Amino acid sequence: MEIQNSSRAKPLMVARSKVEDLFPGLNGKTLANKLSQGLGPKAYRVGRKIYYRVEDLEAYLTQSPILTSESEA
Repeated sequence: MEIQNSSRAKPLMVARSKVEDLFPGLNGKTLANKLSQGLGPKAYRVGRKIYYRVEDLEAYLTQSPILTSESEA
């Protein structure tokens, strides 16, 4: 289940089980492990499901880029 914001093309929030649909390579189990360690993006519980704001996932994924000699800092 995704929670949509009508003013955006992308969803506002995404269920942990559907994270990989929007972010290929980002596994929901990895996010579950990070959450249990107190790490990773902020999560929200709705009933029995865990949701993440797409904005928080994007920030989490871009917080530690790998810098190369050709990339700009």
